[in-house]
Amino acid sequence: MPKRKLRFWARKRVYFMINKKNKIVRDLPFKPNLVDYEQTYKKFKWTEAKKAIDYFADGSLNAAYVAVDKNAANFRKNKIALYWESETGEKEKYTFLQLSLISNQVANLLKKLGIKRKERVFIFLTRVPELYFSFLGILKTGAIAGTLFAAFGPQALKDRLQNSAAKILITDPQLYPRILKIQKALPSLKKIILIDAWNRKNFVKGQKLIIKKSQPKTLWFYENLSKEAVKFKIARTRETEEAFMLYTSGTTGKPKGVVHLHRAVIHECFTAKWVLDLKDEDVYWCTADPGWVTGIAYEILGSWAAGASTLVYEGRFEPARWYQLINDYRVNVWYTAPTAIRMLAAAGFELVKKYDFSCLRHLASVGEPLNPEAVLWGLKAFGIPFYDNYWQTETGGIVIANYPCLPIKPGSMGKPVPGIKAAIVDSQGKRLSCGKIGNLALKPGWPAMMAKIWQRPKKYQSYFKNGWYFTGDLAFEDKEGYFWFVGRADDVIKTAGERVGPFEVESALIAYPGVIEAAVIGKPDPLRGEIIKAFVVLDKQQKELIKSKQGKENLALRLQQFVKKELAGHAYPREIEFVEKLPKTRSGKILRRVLKAQELGLPVGDLSTLEEY
Repeated sequence: MPKRKLRFWARKRVYFMINKKNKIVRDLPFKPNLVDYEQTYKKFKWTEAKKAIDYFADGSLNAAYVAVDKNAANFRKNKIALYWESETGEKEKYTFLQLSLISNQVANLLKKLGIKRKERVFIFLTRVPELYFSFLGILKTGAIAGTLFAAFGPQALKDRLQNSAAKILITDPQLYPRILKIQKALPSLKKIILIDAWNRKNFVKGQKLIIKKSQPKTLWFYENLSKEAVKFKIARTRETEEAFMLYTSGTTGKPKGVVHLHRAVIHECFTAKWVLDLKDEDVYWCTADPGWVTGIAYEILGSWAAGASTLVYEGRFEPARWYQLINDYRVNVWYTAPTAIRMLAAAGFELVKKYDFSCLRHLASVGEPLNPEAVLWGLKAFGIPFYDNYWQTETGGIVIANYPCLPIKPGSMGKPVPGIKAAIVDSQGKRLSCGKIGNLALKPGWPAMMAKIWQRPKKYQSYFKNGWYFTGDLAFEDKEGYFWFVGRADDVIKTAGERVGPFEVESALIAYPGVIEAAVIGKPDPLRGEIIKAFVVLDKQQKELIKSKQGKENLALRLQQFVKKELAGHAYPREIEFVEKLPKTRSGKILRRVLKAQELGLPVGDLSTLEEY
């Protein structure tokens, strides 16, 4: 990062300075939850953390109880836990007590439908209140909750529901037609619960519901929930029992199901307090979808376990609407993605000036590395920099972070969370010296660490070597203990904060008539971090159609729309190049690294295994 002159920003006694070492130094007008990082890091042990978490008397632990029911039984029971606003402006709010009782009814309904411990119940919804009621209710039964992005197409849904053998799916009438297309291929799926959102307010008020005819294998959410008791004996799950699972894409093969345990809530609660600095009086907004691990760890479990009120907005990104939400709900802590930050910056300062951001106390970023300019933009726009942090679906919670009590080095991931031992190692697990680029590795054993890859034990073991968990990311550590991200060690693409596996996109492209082969790479993009670029090989008939410039553009557009429909809105190639052949090894493996190197003008490396190209 280039040297900068000393600069100061002041906002209601919140002072920041970029010193001669390019650190952002903050003079805090409040006491952060983590006061002394160095001392806490030296002394902290996860065994001590457990004492602050509400276990049952028999030593069992249920994450839903820790997140909501313990609050419903204490001074927070009438506190607003969930503020919800739809894209059309509909507003609702739920106390911790209401969340507890409604999720109890969900649990009773699931039990009546025959759900047993460790069976899978999946949720395929937009960010509506029922998603949150359902997630909690599933955990209370001892079943495993799975979440799916509402943007997923039939193939993406089929892959995940087949692999998990989900027994019940909770969705809505708008998304239901995608399930109908694949239902015959899902023999394990016994029931589909459809959200009758038109009954939501009447249900909460105890009024008469509107009854509509159900489809075969389906039932209406509120129509059936209204028949269930508000009391439920929460499953006394062990802390090592499975709680939830998410599918994340790899470089090859189908998406893999990452499974987390009930004890993940311990890690998520403590990091919500230390990294996000959540306090009891806070209104907190995490913009992530619960189809992504952030939306579970820091929009449901960790944030509610910390006692904060959570804002959920169902709609899409729109700068003015986001700013208005912060104003309307007086948001104190805001956790969002680098792509959103860059898009807000692109909207300009004139828009920022129209709103009052005096309510904001702390800003944080998640999903991909945050460039220094975005950190500094937060400082200029809101008087507070964005604090970057690092973690993965597999880690289950934040493992490296910047903290309010420490100076920020813009562009750095920060320092390891207390209880996490991180290092830069070579391929054999040997520690490398400061400044050396190597594999970012963590010592296994933190509470939120994934427990398994669903039905793929060998894949799970592949993450571990010589006593280290290998993140798959390259980084380096500086002399002051700050870690710096360099890049992925594999081909997974991170676009707009979402991980996309090349195999999924390639498979969708090949499913289009006339596409023989396809390979995709991540291409650096100043707004989205990376965009997906596809290299496509066509058959003779399709080649005739792309002889003109207009023909190429039309086919590229059709391919993009096809992938959007099959996978998800974020998983389509924004650039498509039609090629005669792809670089492959003699065994037939496509060498994406060669395509990426050629695209970026970088050395292609060893080509000894490459077939004629």
